[in-house]
Amino acid sequence: MKEKLYDLLHLEATKTIISSLISIAIGVLFGFIIMVGIALTSDGGTISDAFKGLTILLQGPFSSTVQKYVLTSTGDVIFYAVPLIFTGLSVSIAYKTGLFNIGAPGQYVMGTIGSLLVALYLHSSSAIGQFGIWLLAVLTGTLLGALWGVIPGVLKAFFDINEVIICIMTNWIAANLSSWIFKYTTAIQSTENTKGGFLMKPLENYTPRLGLDKLFPGSYIDSGIFIAIIVAIIIYIILNKTTFGFELKACGSNKNAAKYAGLNEKRNIIISIAIAGALAGMGASLYYLNSGIEYKFISQYAGLPAYGFNGIASAFLANCNPIGVVFSSLFIRYLSKGGEYLVKVKFNRYVADFIVSVIIYMAGFTRIIREKMLKDRKRERNKQTGEELKPEGGKKA
Repeated sequence: MKEKLYDLLHLEATKTIISSLISIAIGVLFGFIIMVGIALTSDGGTISDAFKGLTILLQGPFSSTVQKYVLTSTGDVIFYAVPLIFTGLSVSIAYKTGLFNIGAPGQYVMGTIGSLLVALYLHSSSAIGQFGIWLLAVLTGTLLGALWGVIPGVLKAFFDINEVIICIMTNWIAANLSSWIFKYTTAIQSTENTKGGFLMKPLENYTPRLGLDKLFPGSYIDSGIFIAIIVAIIIYIILNKTTFGFELKACGSNKNAAKYAGLNEKRNIIISIAIAGALAGMGASLYYLNSGIEYKFISQYAGLPAYGFNGIASAFLANCNPIGVVFSSLFIRYLSKGGEYLVKVKFNRYVADFIVSVIIYMAGFTRIIREKMLKDRKRERNKQTGEELKPEGGKKA
């Protein structure tokens, strides 16, 4: 029994979970310290306010005392986690191949362009029906995201140009391209029930809700969460159970060794970042093909979607495990929703943003924590066999 427990504690998944929980605990602790400081420096504030704020934050959508609002907030948490899951998967699969896909924001924007153009232009078509139009819109957004990912992939594979530099450039090109396309496509601009006439929505071609709107009344939730979970499972199987996934990870671990073994590292680099771009594009498509979400395209000139960057946090908090990305994304959205209720105790929601940012920062140390746990495991095993732990090179530690 003791040996089984020992083996369980030293599984890769267990180490990932423990390191992620440590990052979360440190982030929450820092947030609590900030709330204590704010409470003590405010008029009439006490330490008890900080404890109340921490309780509200950890309760997330359940902080509301009205059952109706709890269901609405929970549905919104799930809905807003969907694009975060997809961008997290986008970063994860590229990272497993040795690439840092900071281009997810641009790929997300391209997915938005493709899906909205199809949904808005074909809204009156009856040839393929509403579901057909929705499916075509999602596939178009996914394809555009993939094509946008191929650009840094090709430059990296054939010219060895750093993918981070290219991704940053393609991000801003996509943002400006989005603003330009929708600004001059006046025929599809929506001015009805909008703020200033700059917002657009895909009319009746919405993502099917499958009755989820009845379970979570008043929320934006739709079937996108099921698609996200299925895609995460597929990516996990590809990476861990297929020869193709082994080749991708082999190229990520050591490109030269993979090439020596006969693997086509250039092809794998391009394919992996194309898949990453497709995932980001699909996330954008599912987000904007929702009946309650509108697109303020004019703002894309000034900034990039936060989902693309937050996907990095989601991925690294889960150690780039596709299944873990689903849970880390839901947790980030859960914590953010709790932050919206902090006004009850005179705090603002930016405290939640601070905590999430600390968790994101600490997520970068999860690898160090996991390696320390692995080293401790080796030391324990060597003690059992009577050998000393030796580093690479054969010298004693």
